[in-house]
Amino acid sequence: MAFVSSPDRAVPNVTSAKIVVAGGFGVGKTTLVGTVSEIPPVNTEAWMTQASKTVDPLNGSEAKTTTTVAMDFGRISLARDLILYLFGTPGQPRFWPMWDDLCRGASAAVVLVDTRRLDVSFPAVNYFENDSDVPFVVAVNLFDGRQTHPLDQVRDALGLADTVPLVTVDARDRRSCVQSLLASLNNTVEKTSQVATR
Repeated sequence: MAFVSSPDRAVPNVTSAKIVVAGGFGVGKTTLVGTVSEIPPVNTEAWMTQASKTVDPLNGSEAKTTTTVAMDFGRISLARDLILYLFGTPGQPRFWPMWDDLCRGASAAVVLVDTRRLDVSFPAVNYFENDSDVPFVVAVNLFDGRQTHPLDQVRDALGLADTVPLVTVDARDRRSCVQSLLASLNNTVEKTSQVATR
């Protein structure tokens, strides 16, 4: 006897999107992916040693004991028919050549920023402004749950164009992380619509 599925049990057409979570060393990429992922996140973390301090200076992240050496991976279903696959980039300069591969096929990107150490954020912002065609938003990570600088000051300090969305996120809070991912998707939809109407 043939099995016929009822209409109310039909599997919806599922849309998936690849989102890159990028940023400098120690800005919270692994935390964000781990906070929001509905599956146990895949981490390529390695212990930091005394020898690594010469190439991975902590400068404000002294409590950090591990570092991403390839990527972080997670998944979140925003609806029955929308799944996001998250790819966190490594932050250290020696791993930057991997960013091209991680960004291939991405729909959007979230660039995390730590206002205590803006200098580590410049390379990531420059990469998405100049070397990648992936639409991106910049998200200020609220360490200790506090926003220490107005967003317009952060925009000026980073030299961000007005067309780049700038939001806040607490990488430890799931709802906040989802909002930043939605902001990145909305930005992509807006940019795509602008190109289509030209």
